[in-house]
Amino acid sequence: MTDDTTTDVPRPSGPFRLGDRVQLTGPKARLHTITLREGGELHTHHGVLKHEQLVGQPDGSVVANSGGHEYLALRPLLRDFVMSMPRGAAIVYPKDAAQILAEADIFPGATVVEAGVGSGALSLWLLRAIGSEGRLVSFERRDDFAAVARANVETFTGHVPANWDVVVGDLAEQLSDAVAAASVDRVVLDMLAPWECIDAVAEALTPGGVVVCYVATATQLSRVAEYIRGTGLFTEPDANETMVRGWHVEGLAVRPDHRMVAHTGFLVWARRLAPGAIPPEVKRRASKSSYGDEDVELWTPGAVGDRQITDKNLRKRVREAERAAEGARQAAGRSETPDEGI
Repeated sequence: MTDDTTTDVPRPSGPFRLGDRVQLTGPKARLHTITLREGGELHTHHGVLKHEQLVGQPDGSVVANSGGHEYLALRPLLRDFVMSMPRGAAIVYPKDAAQILAEADIFPGATVVEAGVGSGALSLWLLRAIGSEGRLVSFERRDDFAAVARANVETFTGHVPANWDVVVGDLAEQLSDAVAAASVDRVVLDMLAPWECIDAVAEALTPGGVVVCYVATATQLSRVAEYIRGTGLFTEPDANETMVRGWHVEGLAVRPDHRMVAHTGFLVWARRLAPGAIPPEVKRRASKSSYGDEDVELWTPGAVGDRQITDKNLRKRVREAERAAEGARQAAGRSETPDEGI
């Protein structure tokens, strides 16, 4: 017998109530996402739609505004919500979130760690996947981003999940305080330099656990894969990217859409080996995969995100800046050359 009192998460169904999020599809398929409020109104150039018209209506209803224009009212799906919610940082797109859940094998009851939390998009997917018996620990270095994520999760779920901990700080420094060694099932890293956290992740993961890194550039992909490989603590890392192309399907007019959601990021993942385990050597053909520290530094100078500029380029930028400054002085009516040494 199932006990429905084990969770207070409301089912996203039934008649619309005050406080519900509603997605309205209006003329020309334009979307409006609103929160139903007492006395609330949606104003567009097509007219006014009162929130009270929706209260008590079933999901999937059609209502008309004061101008006679009809709107289809539906509760937003999670994928709809994350694409329209307030963002403190870039979100993990639904196509990538779905792939992360698959590659990391997120399961009900799992203990999962993520960093950084950003705007909370991936947190929502992870919380749904682990269920009420699982535990999610999210690390975020910026308090303002963490506040946005908390608000977004509470907006969608209607409460702050009791099994979700948000830690404002650096995962590499604070993970051991938040979880016991070898107790974490899955780790998802969405950050600029995930290789900086791999050692801490290796200590926290249970043998057979999975780490997934979500990175934006090929430079980051190469560096984190080589770092994981170099630790000797994980299986051989795998990597991929996901691209989604929609199709126009109307009668016999069946063709791919002209636009698509192409590259958003790379996924690289590996599994934690048992302590002391040495995996069988993988035989490879001779290739350019051999490298040294100097090669890594040339490929990722200093750290990813640091762009090196040559002296020639720097002099060019200085000249451009000086010309721009001279133009500004002329516009202000003071074309004299500034004193030397200033």
